[in-house]
Amino acid sequence: MGPLAGVRVLDLSRILAGPWATQCLADFGATVWKVEKPGAGDDTRHWGPPWVRDAQGADTGEAAYYASTNRGKRSIAVDFTKPAGQQLLRALAMRADVLIENFKVGTLAKCRLGWESLHRLNPRLVYCSISAFGQDGPRKDEAGYDAMIQGLSGLMSVTGVPEGEPGAGPVKVGVAVADLITGLYAVNAIEAALYERELSGRGQYIDLALLDTQVAALANQALNYLVTGKAPGRRGTAHPNIVPYQAFATKDGYLMLAVGNDRQFADFCRVARRAGLARDAKFATNAARVRHRAALIPQIDRLCRQKTTAAWIKALAKAGVPCGPINDLAQVFEEPQVKHRKLRFDLPHPGGGRVPQVRNPVLFSRSALKYRDPPPLLGQHTDEVLSKELGVTADELQRLRADHVIG
Repeated sequence: MGPLAGVRVLDLSRILAGPWATQCLADFGATVWKVEKPGAGDDTRHWGPPWVRDAQGADTGEAAYYASTNRGKRSIAVDFTKPAGQQLLRALAMRADVLIENFKVGTLAKCRLGWESLHRLNPRLVYCSISAFGQDGPRKDEAGYDAMIQGLSGLMSVTGVPEGEPGAGPVKVGVAVADLITGLYAVNAIEAALYERELSGRGQYIDLALLDTQVAALANQALNYLVTGKAPGRRGTAHPNIVPYQAFATKDGYLMLAVGNDRQFADFCRVARRAGLARDAKFATNAARVRHRAALIPQIDRLCRQKTTAAWIKALAKAGVPCGPINDLAQVFEEPQVKHRKLRFDLPHPGGGRVPQVRNPVLFSRSALKYRDPPPLLGQHTDEVLSKELGVTADELQRLRADHVIG
């Protein structure tokens, strides 16, 4: 059983940040009730192509995007804009340990599903709200997506090719990192609140903003600015604090060279048959290499072009110098280490066929994670959850469906 077995999560989130958090909680063993709008569902169900395929190879109409972040959940289609739908969700909230939502600030409060209302009903409830800008401040009422947060937070100012070089300009990271990091912070915060609840007996409210999270995740770049007052710029694949730590062209492709200390630099120079570089006072220490980056990098560039990527990897791995290829995703999933760690697996699709998945990267020594349930169809578990958890009868389900309260 997963370490969160027995924890029940009422998931009113959609898109990515919230669903990424609740998928992780489901992976860890929690029961997740995913609430979706009847007839439409989570926006990402329609964010395709590509689409998941059935046993005959035909498109199912379920986007791969949706399938990447919703396994292990129970989908219930409930319209919470209707009083009857609100009553159903309040009843589920009374039985839940956690509620997570990412609607615009104040949306759920208008439906008597906000923190204040539900905390009175269930004082042990941990309630996590995810928004673009947080629950207060001058921009609290504004909507926001990952891409705009990447720009606003400063992330794109340090991501991309430097000015004056071919292809110069800011670049969005290839995955929605602000959403993903916020989702992971949400998991951490929820688990911390559940632990604290064991001591106090009370739930609490968690306010998470994409902007806050992405600014916090600037990490060393943020502190580089705060201690110097100088805004860092784009360096392409290069590192602002470590040299050499970037991609270099080889005889037949590219090599990501990640020299993290002076010993590794000396070993690189030895393998490259330029041992004298490591003895040069301008390059002997990392601090010196950072100061003289412009003089060193062209020399390393010329050296790297003399061998193939495979030849460099073989020689540098033997010398203990971190490096690797720039893989595309086809190469990633053929990588022997990725295969050995069983990062890719398949789940049965409810409509037939299989759904490829990438496993949770966490491996527990005792609490083995079991991936039993594929990403659900819209409303797949509505009747099951409402009847089992709330005692809703078949006649009541039929009436609620006729009134378009459930799907």
